[in-house]
Amino acid sequence: MIRNRRTHIVATLGPVSRSPEMVLQLARAGADVFRLNFSHARQEDHALAAKAVREAEDAIGRPLALLADLQGPKFRLGLFKGGQVEVTPGQSFRLDLDTTPGDRVRAPFPHPEVMAALQPGHDLVLDDGRVRLRVTGSGRDFVETTVVSGAQLSDRKGVALPGLTLPMPALTAKDRDDLAFALELGVDWVALSFVQRAADMAQLRALVGDRAWLMAKIEKPAALEALEEIFDHCDGVMVARGDLGVEMAPQDVPVAQKAIGRAARRRGAVVVIATQMLESMTSSPTATRAEASDVAGGVYEGADALMLSGETASGQYPVEAVTLMDAVIRRVEGDPVWPNLMRAERDDDVASDVDALIVAAVRAADSPQTSCLVAFTTLGGTARRLSRERPTDPVLALTPSLAVARRLGLYWGLETRVAPQPRGVTSMTIEAAQLASDLGLAPPDARVLIVAGTPFGAPGAANLLRFAAAPRAKGNLSS
Repeated sequence: MIRNRRTHIVATLGPVSRSPEMVLQLARAGADVFRLNFSHARQEDHALAAKAVREAEDAIGRPLALLADLQGPKFRLGLFKGGQVEVTPGQSFRLDLDTTPGDRVRAPFPHPEVMAALQPGHDLVLDDGRVRLRVTGSGRDFVETTVVSGAQLSDRKGVALPGLTLPMPALTAKDRDDLAFALELGVDWVALSFVQRAADMAQLRALVGDRAWLMAKIEKPAALEALEEIFDHCDGVMVARGDLGVEMAPQDVPVAQKAIGRAARRRGAVVVIATQMLESMTSSPTATRAEASDVAGGVYEGADALMLSGETASGQYPVEAVTLMDAVIRRVEGDPVWPNLMRAERDDDVASDVDALIVAAVRAADSPQTSCLVAFTTLGGTARRLSRERPTDPVLALTPSLAVARRLGLYWGLETRVAPQPRGVTSMTIEAAQLASDLGLAPPDARVLIVAGTPFGAPGAANLLRFAAAPRAKGNLSS
């Protein structure tokens, strides 16, 4: 199964979609990566979902990646008498450590570490922005606030702290337990929430080692300020627009999205755009025109992947959501102006001889005679560099490691497969051209451009560029 598109789709698994039958349907509809959201569900549920993904991988004959998304610290109110209360802008409202159910003038807030950091003038955003409080005073076990906006509060609503950097790690005890479980499952990527500083990702890297590739969720302004340092410790980032929209003014979120994407492209890191891509499809079989345009915007920007959350985890139309996202991506990538708009985000700096070789390969592939690039890669470096340059021809990434093939499946433009290590340059050339033809990526006699590093089997930089003519296909496996 060949996708015939460059931008990938991440589908979140949940109650409506983690069965083997549904996972297979989502994979056939176009999902390339499956997200296990450890903010919800039990570990045993995630284990069943992971098993279903591996079964779907076998069924469709292409690598599928598993992304474990760790919850991170979550701040929530306690309970209210009767479950909810009405508040009025301008009134006083107290948060404290007392576990007694709250009322219209106070609420339990069992987070002393937050209270210690709050100062007059700080804002607290509750229930995804529906209520905003401003701190007027604080003590060791309480915070006095004024209601700025909003009308209703209810049990266990989330609390965001825009602009506040907390002196606490991003990994909680729950996250450490979930991380160990996820690595035991064999996940390919691990995403960390609540990243504030580079040290958060460095801590995760020390725990994970080379057992998975890492993604930083950019959902706090502090992470934007430390973005370059964060990239030193991760392989990709997720633009968590929902949380960013709580922490920042709405008009600032699109600008932040662009800045994160450009920074990721410069570093050759994955960028995933997430949150509310096709939100209306949680309850409707069709998306709004604005949502379709939002998806298209991510493709025009050159994002590596677009993510579906509630649409596939708990929505009524999970397969339809993936199908529509796939259709929008294909339509945009068929637009004649798409390559120029997408490549406008590319950084033309050439930092090394290897980068120069990759740039030369991509430019050579722009020739009408070239139909496909093939990258032989042991640990993924050559394929990742090719992805960074955004060639419009398909890139077949071949690796002897199934784990690497799965992880590379999140990188823009890569069609990954497991293949034996080449025995020599001649056999490599023949095998690459034959496989490109068999998969339908290169028609007979079309030119295939091959990038590899020698000596074969030794991790290292690409240093070899070859051309070959595609032979007659044994059988067209494209779809």
